[in-house]
Parts: sequence; C-alpha cells; structure tokens
Amino acid sequence: MAKEGADMTEETQFMIDTNPGKEPEHVESSGDAKEMRAVVLAGFGGLNKLRVTKKAMPEPQDGEVKIRVKACGLNFLDLMVRQGSIDNPPKLPIVPGFECSGIVESVGENTAGFEIGDRVMAFVNYNAWAEVVCTPADFVYKMPEEMSFAEAAAFSLNFVAAYMMLFEVANLREGMSVLVHSAGGGVGQAVAQLCSTVPNVTVFGIASCSKHAAIRESVTHLFDRNVDYMQEVQKISPEGVDIVLDCLCGENTAKGLTLLRPLGTYILYGASNMVTGETKSFFSFAKSWWQVEKVNPIKLYEENKVIAGFSLLNLLFKHGKCNLVKSVMDKLLCLFDQKKIKPVVDSLWALEEVKEAMQRIHDRGNVGKLILDVEKSPTPLMASDSTETSEAGEEEEEPEGDNDSKERMPFIH
Repeated sequence: MAKEGADMTEETQFMIDTNPGKEPEHVESSGDAKEMRAVVLAGFGGLNKLRVTKKAMPEPQDGEVKIRVKACGLNFLDLMVRQGSIDNPPKLPIVPGFECSGIVESVGENTAGFEIGDRVMAFVNYNAWAEVVCTPADFVYKMPEEMSFAEAAAFSLNFVAAYMMLFEVANLREGMSVLVHSAGGGVGQAVAQLCSTVPNVTVFGIASCSKHAAIRESVTHLFDRNVDYMQEVQKISPEGVDIVLDCLCGENTAKGLTLLRPLGTYILYGASNMVTGETKSFFSFAKSWWQVEKVNPIKLYEENKVIAGFSLLNLLFKHGKCNLVKSVMDKLLCLFDQKKIKPVVDSLWALEEVKEAMQRIHDRGNVGKLILDVEKSPTPLMASDSTETSEAGEEEEEPEGDNDSKERMPFIH
C-alpha cells in the first residue's frame, strides 16, 4: 500500500521479507522431488494473477512442523496482498495464505510437543494455500476432537484477533457496549460470540442489509452499513459506546471516534474501504485516506478517549508474541470445549476455485469465513480457468476486464 496506509499493512511486507517458509531454489530442477498442488500468485493485480500449479513439497527445518493441509482460511488481507496494496511489493511468485489446519506429517529436529498424526491448526508466514506447509512449532496448536478441519481454519486468526482486541486491548467487562463493523464477517461473528460470554454486553453490529437475516440473533442491535448508523446508535446510547472495532477505515474512523464515550477505546484493525475493485485503485485509496480524521492528541486528552491499532500477524511474526498468543488460544479452546463459541463457516471451495472465493469476499457476500478445502473437487467450469496448464509454469495473461464479463458461479456450500 502507499505510504499513508503503512500502519495497516506493514505486516505484509515484513512477513515476506522474513518468510521462514521460502520455497527451495530447486523447485523445478529435481525430477524426483515430491510435488504438491499450491495456489500461486504470479503477479500483483486481478483474479487472473492466481493459478493452481505443482510445486516441490517443503520439508521441515529445525523447530518446524510439516502439516498435510486439509483446509485454509481466506481473509480480506489476502485480497490486499493479491492486489499489491503493500509497501515495497515482494519478489513474485509467492503462495498466499496465513492460516490452515491439517495433520502433522513429520517434524524437524529440535521440535517438541507434536507427533505424526496430530490434528492441528496453524499460523503460516505465507504459503498456507497448498497441500503441505512447514511452519515453526510456536505457531501450531492441537485441535479439539470435536472441531472439524474447516472450523479450525476459520478459528485461529478470527477468534484470536477478536479476543485480543476485546480483552487485551479494550479490557471488555460486564455492562459495556461494543460497536463492530462487518458484523457478518469472520471476525465480526467471533466478536459477537465472545461478547456473549460477558454478562450484559451490548453489541451494535454494522453490516450490509443482505446479511441481516443471517446475523440478527448474534448482536443486540443491527444497522445497515449504507445508512447513517451514528444517529441510530446515539438514539439508543446517547453517551456513546465503550469499544469501536473498525476494519473499514475511511469515513468510519471519524464516526467511530465520535461515538466513543469517555474512557472508550477505538481499535483499527483493517482498511477494507481501500479495496473497492478487483485491482488496486489509487482513487479508492486516496478517497478513503482523506476521509480519515486526523487525530489530535490534545482532543483525545480533553475527551478521555483511547485510539489503538491491532495486527495479529505483526504480533506473531514481527513482535514475537507467540507465548501471549498461545495463552489466548488456550482460553479460546476452553470456551470452544464449553460450547460457548463456534466458528462460522460461510462456504467451502476447492483450491481451483480460489478466484470465485475471492470474488465472494470482494462482493461482501460472505457470512462468516470462506474456506479453501484442499480435498474438495472443483466445479468443472471453475477449475478450467484456475488451473495452470503449462508444466513450465507459464501462463497466458488475460485482459484485466475479462473476469468482470464472465458469469459468476454460485458459491458452493
């Protein structure tokens, strides 16, 4: 992303620069090397930059766990990576994806705590959208027996981020109020469920009207994102709210800060308003950026308000807070075992259907998490455009506008 958006996207460049799962140099040179399928981003831009191809299978290094992947999570951040909406774009090609679930296939030397056959979920410093991944054991967690692989891929990033924002940053307590944008998304649904574990917490959810029927029961008050929700919130709570969770940025920043009551906390954890089309748009970025209220520290002081930012991936891969994240994961797994929380899976997609899955996120059509199911067979019409046909890894470029003219396939439950 351009310089002005560095606070929201610094994590992506750092992770690429320090990627521990960097593909081996002999990927194409060894004829007898074990191969796997992987989604490869060949260049920054539209959906046509993604291909499923064969790559050499990675092997675990010291302290790493090798996982036979069953499911991977799709996040809005993956769209930003694909578009190249990050500072100093990395050398391509890369395999996208930050989270997955699967079965431990082997472990590297000096790796403790995991055995072959363990069912696990993991954070990955890129490279998650593949049949096999290797990642440090510090980023791997054993799955509960009752959790499916799809649920596990929908659990780690969304629930850890939601928990840390609510309890570690904002100190959610009984009787407080929370306003969450994109209430129908994976993080939004995790926030709503976690708020329900604290007595008398009021949740104001903002979402598109098309999602209201599906998520109405998960929040206290639900408002259309395309109307002036500020007036409606102020009618119900004239003093404002205690916590605002904003993944949109742009004009919503000023609205969120205005709605905060004294000692309230505003947390920015994304900037999806800056992604309005299939490819990066300078106009969309500039419009969103100039709508952001310039924060005046004196005003914060006078109004007793707190403004914060949160990036879980930065916390893991840059700041080294693995132990903190593990302690949060332990608490979340206890809540799952107690049946107090459960990840919401929107739909399952084959690796070859990654373009259609991403389009569903672009269209803000999902309720809960979209999952790449590695073992799922693709719909033939989808797979024909997403699978690489050249053994050499070369592909013909499609005009950027082609995807807009094609009939979109319905998502697969």
